[in-house]
Amino acid sequence: MKIRYLSCFYFLVSLSLAQSGTGNEERIKELDDYWAQVSKSVREGDFESYKKTCHQEGVLVSGSNGSSYPLSDALIRWEKDFTATKKGRIKASVQFRFSKRIGDRSTAHETGIFLYSSTVPGEDPKNSYVHFEALLVKRKGRWKIMMEYQKSKASQAEWDGLATK
Repeated sequence: MKIRYLSCFYFLVSLSLAQSGTGNEERIKELDDYWAQVSKSVREGDFESYKKTCHQEGVLVSGSNGSSYPLSDALIRWEKDFTATKKGRIKASVQFRFSKRIGDRSTAHETGIFLYSSTVPGEDPKNSYVHFEALLVKRKGRWKIMMEYQKSKASQAEWDGLATK
């Protein structure tokens, strides 16, 4: 009798692990798509598209400034860069690499480095490598960033050390 219960228990545990693995792969794909949309919005200077990736009650935490404030305030400040990109006055891009990705079907905590590059025509590109953490929630089928923690500057060597797809 004990063997039957143990067999049933192990079967349910293995089934649960198999399902969670599938869910994890699906979540990672969805989040990769989310970050690709963020990158595309920055590259194209599409402020409205970028804004849709942010939760209306999101928070930006700046480790270098020791501050925390509504993401909506940061969006107001960043809009001019999106406009300049859209008008071709600058070229901008952002790429993401991850060291840790934790979550479930509706929440995610992503840790890594992003590389933000901007170029004014006729000048050398300016690259900023930043250690970051992001807390995201999935609502109505869409991922939205709730908290972006820009922890500290990163180096190109640290960036190169993170695996890419």
